[in-house]
Amino acid sequence: MACHIIMDAMGGDHAPGATVQGAVQALSAFEGTVTMYGMEDAIRKALDDCDAPQDIRARIQIRAAEQVITMEDDPVDVVRKKKQSSMTLALKALANGEGDAFVGAGNTGAMFMGASMIVRPLHGIRRAALATILPMEHPLLMLDCGANVTVTPQHLVQFAQMGTVYMQELFDISAPRVGLLNNGAEAHKGTPLQVEAYQQLQQSAALHFVGNVEGNEIPFGRCDVLVTDGFTGNVTLKFAEGMGRFLMRQVKGLFLSNAMTKLSFLLFRRNLYALKSKFNASEYGGSPFLGLSKPVIKAHGSSDAYAVKNAILQAVAYVEKDVTARIAAGIAQEQQTHSGQSPVNETLKDETAH
Repeated sequence: MACHIIMDAMGGDHAPGATVQGAVQALSAFEGTVTMYGMEDAIRKALDDCDAPQDIRARIQIRAAEQVITMEDDPVDVVRKKKQSSMTLALKALANGEGDAFVGAGNTGAMFMGASMIVRPLHGIRRAALATILPMEHPLLMLDCGANVTVTPQHLVQFAQMGTVYMQELFDISAPRVGLLNNGAEAHKGTPLQVEAYQQLQQSAALHFVGNVEGNEIPFGRCDVLVTDGFTGNVTLKFAEGMGRFLMRQVKGLFLSNAMTKLSFLLFRRNLYALKSKFNASEYGGSPFLGLSKPVIKAHGSSDAYAVKNAILQAVAYVEKDVTARIAAGIAQEQQTHSGQSPVNETLKDETAH
């Protein structure tokens, strides 16, 4: 299957250079095409700078955009004030069926707002959620990681359902274990949100719910899918990213502290680089907004070309595994099981955690 990926070439700290170079690398790994929206001259210069082969260039289309959504822009600007931005035009192209998936590294709040209003959630999805793989002992999918600051127990149940499908399809886990992030293991622990969510998750026959997961259990493979609100998820994610960098810095300092430890570093260098790679979020590329009618992948704002490449390949896998249709089928089945409840897509407010 030849996927067609639509990209916001101008989003991210290192755009368009990293975006373009990442696309060139990805096109060497899959048979498909890429359409980039952004400043045409800047994109062409980036293609020249990375010395893209002619056969790869032939599979890249460029669409000019007059505006760029910055990290400082209000999320509502993506659909109100910057209708000609690279992000807005790319999302509209996806919604119009001009491609199979969207990839971008720009403003998270703007991307979520734009995707929710332009691409639209699947029928029956109360809220789309930003899902991120945490590179722990085993890959752990956490959601929401910043799209929805406030949630209801019903939102958390749907997050668990969507996360379960994602881990089944992309990580071949037949029955992903679902955990609820909380401040204690007991069912009565937490706020009323966590207490009610615990009960609803436990009652869902479609989920393999393993109970509450405390913060100190996150790294050790207690679950495969971890659900929480967007505020808590975003704080947890950024702490994990910072702690990973801190630990690697401490290890490096330890090995370079004297002549003997420097010699040890030479002996264990390959193992240390393998460890660093294992806990590198760039290996997984990006974070999907689960629950949308078409795949939208958010790459980290600081993504280099390698991370962008992996985000594109993640989007390709998402399309090939037909994750969107699987999520839609799962939600529809759950609605049939609980026919008294008929969730509709909720009105979106700008409450993203940045």
